[in-house]
Amino acid sequence: MQATYVWNKFALHSYKITLLFLALTAIPSKSNGQLFRWARQHNPSYDDRKISYGFSIGLHTSSYQVKYSNKFVTPKYDTVKAVQPVFLPGFSLGFLVNYRFNEFLDFRIMPKAGFYSHKLYYYFTNAPTQTQLVETTLVEMPVLIKYKSARRGNVRMYMLGGITPAFEASGKNDIGNSTAGLSIQKHNISLDMGAGFDFYFPLFKFSQEIRFSRGISNMLGDRSTPYSDPLKRLNTNTISVYFIFQ
Repeated sequence: MQATYVWNKFALHSYKITLLFLALTAIPSKSNGQLFRWARQHNPSYDDRKISYGFSIGLHTSSYQVKYSNKFVTPKYDTVKAVQPVFLPGFSLGFLVNYRFNEFLDFRIMPKAGFYSHKLYYYFTNAPTQTQLVETTLVEMPVLIKYKSARRGNVRMYMLGGITPAFEASGKNDIGNSTAGLSIQKHNISLDMGAGFDFYFPLFKFSQEIRFSRGISNMLGDRSTPYSDPLKRLNTNTISVYFIFQ
């Protein structure tokens, strides 16, 4: 009987308890917002520089996207059941030059050396699965436009996009019995899009960024080989995470 009475009292005054709880939680939230707004800014005039420099460390995973050729369905290649690409990790090292247009818009170039691995699995109906591994070192020149939000304390969000020409400096597919293997072009062009955060410290600015790159060049070489003929196009897809110091 006593338990029922207590429960009824709670139900009667539950809305008052809820309002009190919301009021108590709103007080620290407002205080935290004011502290964030009026937090001391590190290097408040850093972004006023017309030109700034830095370096980047990138981690990525990359894969080919496959499009089959008409030869794939011919009797010569009817034992090839499928060609499957996989994502493999890699990294890049580079530096950047940033030009400030205005408070919210920057132009930047980020020359870098990228180390890539791409693998294709060839599945056959009458033979074991075979692989083609292409390991390349690319010299890349991303040309990007960066759009920034307003700075809040020591944090700023941004989005960016652009284009990246790339040229092969060295590649494992160039050595050994390359005439029988997969034929790959030595250059590529990709479209880039990404977002990130700028963090301001007393002596430098640190940025964390994620970027998606879609190759628009056909990476398949002109040489006819048993691994190249079933394919019509190879395009690159890359997801990268960059750590940038300025």
